[in-house]
Amino acid sequence: MSSSLYDFQVLNSAKQEFSFSSLKDRPVLIVNTASKCGFTAQYEGLEELYKEYGPKGLEIIAFPCDQFAHQEPGSDADIQQFCKRNYGVSFPVMAKIEVNGKGADPLYAWLKKQAPGALGNSVKWNFTKFLVSRDGTTVKRFAPTVEPKDLRGDIERVL
Repeated sequence: MSSSLYDFQVLNSAKQEFSFSSLKDRPVLIVNTASKCGFTAQYEGLEELYKEYGPKGLEIIAFPCDQFAHQEPGSDADIQQFCKRNYGVSFPVMAKIEVNGKGADPLYAWLKKQAPGALGNSVKWNFTKFLVSRDGTTVKRFAPTVEPKDLRGDIERVL
C-alpha cells in the first residue's frame, strides 16, 4: 500500500505517465472535475488559485470523471479543449478516471482513505477537493460545495 502521494503515477491527457514524485515537497490540490456539472464554473476559481499560489509552490491537478450523472462524456482531447477555451485552465488536467467503485484509480483509493468524507469513503460528487500537504501524507478533503476561493487559508497554511 502506498504511503505518500509521491508513490503514485497517473496518466496525463496524452496517456503519458506522470509521477507525483516530481512534485515532492510541494502541496497539491487534487480535484475530480466534469464539464457539464453545476459546479463546472469552479474551474475559474481553481485557475485563479493556480495563478496566485502556483508561483509559491502549489500544484493543482484535475481528474475528469464521468461517474456522476454522465457529466463528463467527452474524450480527453475534448475535455482539454473545453477547459482551455472556456476557463483558460493552465494547470494539468489529466486523463479521465474513476474515483469510486472497483475501477477507482489507486490514487483516489488512497486519498479517500487518508481523508474520509462525511458519508464514508466514497467521493460524493464532482469537484470534491483534496489538499495534500508538502509531506505528501497529510490530506484534507473539501466538499464540492466549497468554492475554490474558500481554500485560501488552508492553502496558505501548507505553503
